[in-house]
Amino acid sequence: MLSSKASCNSHGQDSSYFLGWQVYEKNPFDEVENPAEIIQMGLAENQLSFDLVESWLRKNPDAMGLKNKDGESVFRDLALFQDYHGMPAFKNELVEYMAKIRGNKVKFDPKNLVLAAGATSANETLIFCLADPGEAILLPTPYYPGFDRDLRWRTGVEIVPIHCSSSNGFRISMHALEEAYERARKLDLKVKGVLITNPSNPLGTTMTKDELQNLITFAIDKNIHLISDEVFSGTVFDSPCFISIIEAAIDSNLKRNTDVLSRIHIVYSLSKDLGLPGFRVGMIYSNNQTVVAAATKMSSFGLVSSQTQYLLTCMLANKKFTSKYMKENQKRLKRRKELLVSGLKKSGINCLKSNAGLFCWVDMRHLLSSNTFEAETDLWKKILCEVGLNISPGSSCHCSEPGWFRVCFANMNQPTLEVALRRIKDFVERSRFNCQQNMGGFSRRLLSNWVRKLSSADHREEQER
Repeated sequence: MLSSKASCNSHGQDSSYFLGWQVYEKNPFDEVENPAEIIQMGLAENQLSFDLVESWLRKNPDAMGLKNKDGESVFRDLALFQDYHGMPAFKNELVEYMAKIRGNKVKFDPKNLVLAAGATSANETLIFCLADPGEAILLPTPYYPGFDRDLRWRTGVEIVPIHCSSSNGFRISMHALEEAYERARKLDLKVKGVLITNPSNPLGTTMTKDELQNLITFAIDKNIHLISDEVFSGTVFDSPCFISIIEAAIDSNLKRNTDVLSRIHIVYSLSKDLGLPGFRVGMIYSNNQTVVAAATKMSSFGLVSSQTQYLLTCMLANKKFTSKYMKENQKRLKRRKELLVSGLKKSGINCLKSNAGLFCWVDMRHLLSSNTFEAETDLWKKILCEVGLNISPGSSCHCSEPGWFRVCFANMNQPTLEVALRRIKDFVERSRFNCQQNMGGFSRRLLSNWVRKLSSADHREEQER
């Protein structure tokens, strides 16, 4: 009675990434009401600088009240129909903000910007523009679990993983790119592009200029598109600095292919950098005018409200505020990340070295009962149900090595993070103690068996004498 889309299970909702959320939502932690329940560490949300945004709002009540500089109401204008191209003033401020994050090393043309209801909508729209059902996009692992939904579910496009490993810090190698491309060909899949996240989700690392230029060269050689999801570009809090794919393309001087920029596309949003995921503000930036035209038409299915555009236009136009916010937010992210890393280290748990994002890529391989994804799932269930922490297992991110987990640190206050770290420490100590007890019991059994065998041998020898 229903469509195949409604009845299929390709959405990815059964992933441990989403299942952990469901368990958390039934038993959410609260410092006062539910201090023993589950702490959400699987949500990449930035709550560390809310006070800065709220302070600006208090100082600019007219923006919240939908009034212009003269104190006159603009409610009627905003409440009426708005063109789906977006408000020109908002797009102008967005491209300036994007350039500012990138150190003004690149400039963006507002005419090449398409608004969307968040990065989720932007990524799906872009895939609709670039590929047909049954064609493929290459994606380096580990990758954001939501991409299985965003890129595949409604588009019918296949994801072919580019397998990266811990041996080089999960960096994308040319060998891995070629291997993924050949694997797609053997599966009779036409590859239409490569999608990267820079800074990486879940790794929290930025890509080097060499990596980016290798990707550009690969895209040129294969005559495919290159999509860079840069939603975490404003969260870079440590060196090396962030390099946008556009900057790398301009610096590469690849004169042998003049249309390379027309096959490079950026996805961005204000969800992570400004901590406004509920405002649903995403965008596509492309120099390909056919893509811009098609994406703009599709954007009518996921518009950003005119009231939201107006408020954020006022906020982003305040350059003093955006400068202060960016610097302070990055400082706070760095301090919070260091708190998580140091706390985990005290428990004997290490993290991949990172310089961006709202999470750490945490190495718990030594806590596995065996080097398998089944053991990783067992460990994840213990941490979720017994320790009371919702973290994302590497398998949900399609990591090729069991034992890695994404742990978020910016969606809670510091006291809550400290509770989480104490819980982890207690869990590791209990696990170590139980292991020692089991080993002790095992040793005692061996000794007992040995004594029995020795006694029996002595008894036989005595009888023989």
